[in-house]
Amino acid sequence: MYHPYFRGKQFELIAIRETASLLAESGFVPIIEPVRETLSGLKRALKAITSAKGNAIVIINPNYGDHAEDGEDITTLLNDEFIDEAGITAGILLKDDMNIAAALANYNKHKHHAPTFVHAGFTDPKALTEKLGDDLNDTRHVFIENHCGKLYRKHFKGCERILIRDGFKKQRNADYPAVEIFSDLHVTYDDEENMNGFGDFLIVGDDYSEGGGPAYAVAIHLTYIDPDKDDVMYIYHFVSTTQDTPTDPAGKFAQALDKLIIKLDSGKSNILESSAIQEFRELHAKGHFPGLGYVKKLSMKHHIETLAHFLA
Repeated sequence: MYHPYFRGKQFELIAIRETASLLAESGFVPIIEPVRETLSGLKRALKAITSAKGNAIVIINPNYGDHAEDGEDITTLLNDEFIDEAGITAGILLKDDMNIAAALANYNKHKHHAPTFVHAGFTDPKALTEKLGDDLNDTRHVFIENHCGKLYRKHFKGCERILIRDGFKKQRNADYPAVEIFSDLHVTYDDEENMNGFGDFLIVGDDYSEGGGPAYAVAIHLTYIDPDKDDVMYIYHFVSTTQDTPTDPAGKFAQALDKLIIKLDSGKSNILESSAIQEFRELHAKGHFPGLGYVKKLSMKHHIETLAHFLA
């Protein structure tokens, strides 16, 4: 059903670990693209998923980060640690510079890990379906919407198909509006899009960066579903008042958190009182700043909890 797409930075992997039971109970399948050289955090996240009897897709040829040129260490991890775990499958990223021979070579190399094709710029879908032949209907295909139109996706009709839409419009923190639409894919993926599942890049977005610069403004991004607007998902951006200096991230977080608490206490926010929201309330009560990575982790957890609650 729901396939959240993570790039394997520290706090994203921690978010997966901390929601592993909920992901498994909800039938959610995270897609993880490892971007850090060390794979210990990925291993811990996958162990948490398997302990919860959940499922995950691990990209073996990432587009970004330390394994972009060579994903052999990821393949080795899957073979050494998860060869007998049916819930952990290999994801083959079909990029714009990949030819049909390379796509099939990756597929055959990871066949014992029930590979999933992740379409992200590949240009020859017809040839791929022809080469897969009798194996085609047993394969799973994830489409990054920005790279795959409906005609492209039509080639894989009859397969398990998941559509990933980037609902997060990334910009400078100071430029975010107070609220904007995020996505309706959670209510349209089956009827309108004829998909078996859907996904997104959570509150991070598809645009990849190694790390942010100094925070002139701090923003807390929280999604919610509006029952009065056909259950469309929206996103709040609670942005600090101070935006003209790169100093004092703790003070700016406190300003953004004040705005979040005021909205919550208004009783009109539609924000689910998730475990992540409870932690935001505790941070507010203590006046504590846990760091920007931790704040992002809480927002990711809230997003997962919101969709789990809606789809339950």
